[in-house]
Amino acid sequence: MRKLEQLGFDNTFARLPDIFHSRLHPTPLPDPYLVSFNTNAAPLIDLDSAETQRADFAEYFSGNRLLPGCEPLAMLYAGHQFGHYVPQLGDGRAVLLGEIKNSAGEYWDIQLKGAGRTPYSRNGDGRAVLRSSIREYLCSEAMHGLGIPTTRALCIVGSDHRVYRETAETAAVVTRIAPSHVRFGSFEVFFYRGQNQLLAMLADYVIAKHFPPLMDAPDKYSRFLDEVVTRTATLMARWQAVGFSHGVMNTDNMSILGLTFDYGPFGFMENYDPGYICNHSDPAGRYAYNQQPQIGLWNLACLAQALTPVIAMEDAEAALQNYGPAYAKHYTELMGQKLGLAHASKEDDTLINTLLEMMHTSQADYTNLFRGLGNFNSAPGEKNTALRDQFIDRTAFDAWSESYRARLQREQGSDEERKIRMDKVNPKYILRNHLAQTAINKAEQGRDFSEVDRLLKLLQDPFSEQPGMEDYAATPPEWARHITVSCSS
Repeated sequence: MRKLEQLGFDNTFARLPDIFHSRLHPTPLPDPYLVSFNTNAAPLIDLDSAETQRADFAEYFSGNRLLPGCEPLAMLYAGHQFGHYVPQLGDGRAVLLGEIKNSAGEYWDIQLKGAGRTPYSRNGDGRAVLRSSIREYLCSEAMHGLGIPTTRALCIVGSDHRVYRETAETAAVVTRIAPSHVRFGSFEVFFYRGQNQLLAMLADYVIAKHFPPLMDAPDKYSRFLDEVVTRTATLMARWQAVGFSHGVMNTDNMSILGLTFDYGPFGFMENYDPGYICNHSDPAGRYAYNQQPQIGLWNLACLAQALTPVIAMEDAEAALQNYGPAYAKHYTELMGQKLGLAHASKEDDTLINTLLEMMHTSQADYTNLFRGLGNFNSAPGEKNTALRDQFIDRTAFDAWSESYRARLQREQGSDEERKIRMDKVNPKYILRNHLAQTAINKAEQGRDFSEVDRLLKLLQDPFSEQPGMEDYAATPPEWARHITVSCSS
């Protein structure tokens, strides 16, 4: 493992022409201190966790000091925000320090989110607040624990420096780690400017670095789009299966690698509601839970359009046509696994959809209901009372359970074996809003970061029964109904 001075920077994005980015140093953050450090993410960049004991650690990860070898910059991009094209966005409060090449030969971007104003900040102050930093830090690790592609977070550095959102809050910087921060909007900005040579240069850069087998293919750009379509379809299916809502699926928040990206007003659905809106700033529900798969395709269409200078229109359309089947296949497989079905069958869609309809009517807790299904007793005549009592219409549940029982019996496996499989895909713990809010309250009110660390550890292993942590899997208390998150979150 390496000390801070030994991290191996190889900054490939910084070697692109200056039009792709703006070089600048982070804005110093007064009196920074370490809030939390993610020991599970440190090996990605070969960082020795003992380095957190250094007196100057927070100075480096607040941006006050620069790590040897980094070349800080803010990335240029554009994007469609709530369906409307914005011609220039870019990193308005994030600074990419550079790319670390680890001992396995992997490249990881190191980005400070909340590092101050950049040329793309518009009217913003370039800062992140402690509240939003804690939410991103915890959720990126929660998603990783759930097996969903995501950016990671190395640490949070805080400060007593005051910034203003709806009220005065303290500033913080979260260190984000990702294979790349290139997004759909990175291509859109050059398409709408008519800068086709730069568009092709960016595509060649991304393909060479992240899809090298395609580089020598004569149809490399269309095959690249195919890859992005498949990865995005798979990501949407995974979000839906776990009940996750992103909240702001603008094209500038869509990763070219199919990662969960740019955490803001996200939410894990609690009571099952297909129209669940996690973002208070989205009253029309453009990015509601049940709209996410379609928005994924809409965003891909924007990317496909941006690539038309290097891809024939018919090839772009053909790539988009693959999205629906890829999404449906993966979603059906995931939901089948959540029901403990080892083999797919034609009637599985009906079984899944009927259950979801009953859950909606009964406002059943999405995570806890599926976790509880692992205890379903498939013996003839068994009432499964604990499950049955979660539904308003017990008769409907009885009818569904008979169909489910018959389906399980055709697989000829034991209930014990099925439960083991189901507990590996149905989490016990998710980052419920009230859990995050409790950690935020403690952090803001007394610099007590113990709950942040406790949640981080819990969410890194969401499928295991963790003794003494039962309350973290409980349905939300009454006060949690009043929590709202918005684009400022």
